[in-house]
Amino acid sequence: MAIGGVSGVAQPAATQSVGRAQSPLSPEQQQEVARLKAIDSKVRAHEQAHMAAGAGLTGGANFQYTRGPDGRQYAVAGEVTINVSSGQTPQSTIERASQIQAAALAPVDPSSQDRAVAAAAAMMASQARAELSRMKKEERAGETSSNPVAESLKQATALRAYAQVDTGETSSTSLIDQYA
Repeated sequence: MAIGGVSGVAQPAATQSVGRAQSPLSPEQQQEVARLKAIDSKVRAHEQAHMAAGAGLTGGANFQYTRGPDGRQYAVAGEVTINVSSGQTPQSTIERASQIQAAALAPVDPSSQDRAVAAAAAMMASQARAELSRMKKEERAGETSSNPVAESLKQATALRAYAQVDTGETSSTSLIDQYA
């Protein structure tokens, strides 16, 4: 999945060629440059918040740019990929899901895509908690068993099966975005 970017920014109508002597910008063009600078700053901060909170699970940010009336490129959208695969055990999956949620909701203004990634992580954690509970219940029941080796083998088999489960509904990565 990915944690993605800002969209809906209109392309400026007037651009001036780069590399030539530019005439001074009109007041409207200056306002447009100021607006694009603010958007660029907001997009970059948003994606940086995802990357900081998801360290180890997130990739770098990818940005979409638009050219301002001053001929410069401004980031107007961005996304960060995040690994949303489960851990090898239910406990590691719970910890991983917690970090995924933190990364998705790290920006001040999480987007609907960010919230969807956080919700998917909460579901993943809930399923892992249920599996952990089931395993503990079986372990308690197995303590009274006359064959502890068979019970250990059963638990190891359950853990292997858990680690190999691929949800099929989602890929192992997602996008977290600023504005969907």
